[in-house]
Amino acid sequence: MQKILNEIAELCNGATTEPTKTGLPRVLMIQGEVPTHQLAAVYEPLIGLVIQGGKTISIGTQVLRLEGPSYFVIPTEMPATGYVRQAANGRPYLSVAIQLDQKVLLDLLKDTPNTVDGKNNHNEFSACPATAPFLEVWLRMLRLMKTPEHIAALAPLYEREILYHVLIGPEGWRLRQLFHSHQKGSSIHQAIQWVRQNFTNTFEIEQLANRACMGITTFHRQFKSITGLSPIQFQKQLRLLEARKLLTYSGYSVTDAALDVGYESVSQFNREYSRFFGASPARDAKELKEMGI
Repeated sequence: MQKILNEIAELCNGATTEPTKTGLPRVLMIQGEVPTHQLAAVYEPLIGLVIQGGKTISIGTQVLRLEGPSYFVIPTEMPATGYVRQAANGRPYLSVAIQLDQKVLLDLLKDTPNTVDGKNNHNEFSACPATAPFLEVWLRMLRLMKTPEHIAALAPLYEREILYHVLIGPEGWRLRQLFHSHQKGSSIHQAIQWVRQNFTNTFEIEQLANRACMGITTFHRQFKSITGLSPIQFQKQLRLLEARKLLTYSGYSVTDAALDVGYESVSQFNREYSRFFGASPARDAKELKEMGI
């Protein structure tokens, strides 16, 4: 397995601390001392594979700790924070990711046996050990960077194989739960997208449950099962992440940023911001600006 990891690392030698495009559809790579502020963001739906070093991701009250080689699943857009650790052998942190394509996944689900039992259906996100077959298909995918003329024909096949390994693995149920909702009258996905686009507005849980065609209790349970957050926590973290951008990049005052993202109480905003980012809004923005961000 180490030979495979070494070759993957060589192929990803051009990665930077920003998500780096590979020329492969939806495949990104990143390595090095990734700034902590960059990892406080709204994560896109993806499968992330840590090759070297480690990564910690906080989603609500859950803390997901990964040591390479292992992978994680982000099934839908969700706010999270995190930090990375360099490898103990002196090598830089390195990870690759493939962004989820709903159409590809739904098509694959038709041909994938449902081997997941109810015991896996819990709210906790988990770090999944990367098996040799899983790493081998990633290696085949990344080798295509050397033969771009083969990407159009082979990358879709390798993408399906990567997704297949995830679907039959420990976190496969999470993808099934999310995307099976598209084939029914209910859709948590639509509700998540609505909150994502309207997070500055106040709303009642009943409104979202109706949007997803579910009872309130069922909706709340499934929303948290997929995102790791309650709808209110989800909205709050979206607000705080947006406020940070306004403070750091747009020169907003603390009061203006709080009101702009939907807070009615500036003192409440200060408390929740400090709890989430570990520093007051003014101090956090000042430090980020001094870093030249």
